[in-house]
Amino acid sequence: MNNTHITDIAASWFESKNWTAFPFQQKTWKAFLDGKHGLLNAPTGSGKTYALWVPIVLQYLKENPNYKTKHTKGIKAIWITPLRALSIEIQQSAQRFADDLGTGLTVGIRTGDTSQSDRAKQKRQMPDLLITTPESLMLLLASKDYDKTFKSLTAIVVDEWHELLGSKRGVQMELALSRLKTVSPKLRIWGISATIGNLEEAMDVLLGVNRNVTLSGVEGSVLIKSEQKSKIEVRSIIPKKMETFPWRGHLGLHLLEEIVPIIKASKTTIIFTNTRGQCEIWFQKLLEKHPEFAGEIAMHHGSIAKDTRLWVEQAIRNESLLAVVATSSLDLGVDFAPVETVIQIGSPKGVAKFLQRAGRSNHRPGEPSVIYFLPTHALELLEASALKRAVKDEVVEDRIPYLLSFDVLIQYLVTLAVSNGFFPKEIFPEIKSTFCFQGITEEKWNWCLNFITLGSQSLQAYDEYKKVEVTEEGLFKVESKQVAMMHRLSIGTIVSDSMMQVKYVSGGFIGTIEEWFISKMKPGDTFVFAGRTLELVRLRQMQAQVRKSKKRTANVVSFMGGRLPLSSQMSKILREEMQSEADHKRNTPELKALSHIFDRQERESIVPGENEFLIETFKTREGYHSIFYPFEGRFVHEAMSSLLAYRISLLSPITFSLAYNDYGFELLSDQFLDIQTVLDNNLFSAEYLFDDLQKSLNSTELARRKFRDIAVISGMVFQGYPNKVIKTKHLQSNSQLLFDVFRDYEPDNLLYLQAYRETFEHQLEEGRLRLALERINSQKIIWKQCEKATPFSFPIITDRLREKLSSEKLADRIKRMTLQLMK
Repeated sequence: MNNTHITDIAASWFESKNWTAFPFQQKTWKAFLDGKHGLLNAPTGSGKTYALWVPIVLQYLKENPNYKTKHTKGIKAIWITPLRALSIEIQQSAQRFADDLGTGLTVGIRTGDTSQSDRAKQKRQMPDLLITTPESLMLLLASKDYDKTFKSLTAIVVDEWHELLGSKRGVQMELALSRLKTVSPKLRIWGISATIGNLEEAMDVLLGVNRNVTLSGVEGSVLIKSEQKSKIEVRSIIPKKMETFPWRGHLGLHLLEEIVPIIKASKTTIIFTNTRGQCEIWFQKLLEKHPEFAGEIAMHHGSIAKDTRLWVEQAIRNESLLAVVATSSLDLGVDFAPVETVIQIGSPKGVAKFLQRAGRSNHRPGEPSVIYFLPTHALELLEASALKRAVKDEVVEDRIPYLLSFDVLIQYLVTLAVSNGFFPKEIFPEIKSTFCFQGITEEKWNWCLNFITLGSQSLQAYDEYKKVEVTEEGLFKVESKQVAMMHRLSIGTIVSDSMMQVKYVSGGFIGTIEEWFISKMKPGDTFVFAGRTLELVRLRQMQAQVRKSKKRTANVVSFMGGRLPLSSQMSKILREEMQSEADHKRNTPELKALSHIFDRQERESIVPGENEFLIETFKTREGYHSIFYPFEGRFVHEAMSSLLAYRISLLSPITFSLAYNDYGFELLSDQFLDIQTVLDNNLFSAEYLFDDLQKSLNSTELARRKFRDIAVISGMVFQGYPNKVIKTKHLQSNSQLLFDVFRDYEPDNLLYLQAYRETFEHQLEEGRLRLALERINSQKIIWKQCEKATPFSFPIITDRLREKLSSEKLADRIKRMTLQLMK
């Protein structure tokens, strides 16, 4: 059968369902059957699963014409999904097509949720299509004779590639693919990605540096873009009354009644929050104010028990829920047809995340996805206006890939040594073919080999770091069963704070909670979790035993997920929106709604244009305030404020308190700061940035914290056994000990240096900070000496107070401050 004839089978199946194959699906079928690798860019709900599963099945039919009488055993394809929640959806779609064509192909799932009995069955006989996660794929590579298991593999599809790209899970996938290319000679590699700014680079990372080598010898891999443009309608929920001096957090819940009619008018609504703590609060308040919603609304986030999450997902499909309050746990790929409306609580800080969430709604062809934006403080309406512009202009962020992640490489090498063992001369070219490690030198490669066999220069006296032995033939192999078991338990790159199980005293699992939160509580304290008020009875090992409580409590569980920074694209569009305001072109409902805030800002200071950099100074009882407005996001402002404070201190001895948000930062001192001196001495220069940053921030402390993750991923620190997890404070102290040893005795240790590199590149966004400083130097700098706080400075000042005061005291304090300013 030729390719045209074989694709007719798929076209007939589509007709039988009253569907028409989209052009992007047909292009993908053809490219796959021609033996090409590629990346498919398509929105959720557009049929991307069938774009790649169909040609995998067709290839099998083509190679096995007698498939109806004789089934060829062995795994044919692997489908990688970053979220376990997506696997059931993919399994159902894939199995339906395979069964309808009478292929006899089986579809199986293998994730952290898969039972031991199912894993044992898969070991005896792998399904034809295996749906799995990056971590579970690595566990398969850690099993004996994995090369025989994967010999029959013809395709690997990496779904939601944009989510894995720019993370260490993405590096993990790059390494796994480099091995599979060798052991699976007929392998085609495909990725599926939502729209990101750097799609071409995303394909380079997925396919590696030799991406033009294809099965049929045909030059070139292929990037296929769906022509389907998803229409997105953004509707802002504009408060009827707003303070002239806005502050973070308080406005959101005041607008709770505004979303009730929206929920009642839709079949199903997903209410997205940015953190699990915020999710808990909104769910609790909705039920408190509207008890009639009991049984009709649910909550979904990563810490809730798996059974509850699966129940919620199924209830959405069955149209038995009116609304679900969720976090990013429902962001990706799951296609919930009944969802008509999405509500976003607070700014998502990035265009891609906003588009992803908007895409969860209204999957009826030709109709727009509707997303409501609910601001948690007034100035977030400015971000809503910027998001509308981004959606219209199709502006999306890049995802920046990791380079030279030696901790992931070391984990991977031990994985290969645990299974069949490896010869370095065979593996090194594979490693160099990946995007992440294309720049690795032989010297650094040998360092990694020495690390897994000898434990690096300063650890050679300790046997526990000598994990891999070298045979006479030069094979690198793990011989110790203990080392192999501990390694298998540690495979993965997601390192979070230790989680504790939350269980009722009578039994019954509720979910998991971060150790840092629960360890601050004593028996008898109450807190809200999974929508219930619970009383802590006792802590036993890694379990918090609780009972239900009727007490009212303001103590809602919080998580270290923290606050998201503005993305670079959002920052740029936000500055463009400010230019519209500076020109008095209030051409969006959001800008019009903020007119009283902007009018007051202009009265006290100015609204800076796109090419202006505003600095405000004023004095209060607290001291001398200097406020700077780069509009670059809180991570950049955190680094920039420390940098500027350090550089000023070199000119004269002065101490500052620092505060920052997404729009700007504050230097507060008990001494007057002459801004002209700052400008005359060119303190916003990008020169000597790296050195000054290291001195200005406690970079050693930041790197030490980053090193904990690196130590865990590289296997230097063991996180513990499933029922006996090592506490975070012990992990931290163990990794700190190693960090100090490397600092004092082995400063050229690659993992030690990586901690600093990741701190600057990923946490402090040094590259983005450098660009921001260069931009500021090209802008017109305007220094306004104000009499009192302005509407723009007020959120920054109150954010500093938030660290010191309880929420009740903070509200009272802000009320008094506002009254003073309004005089």
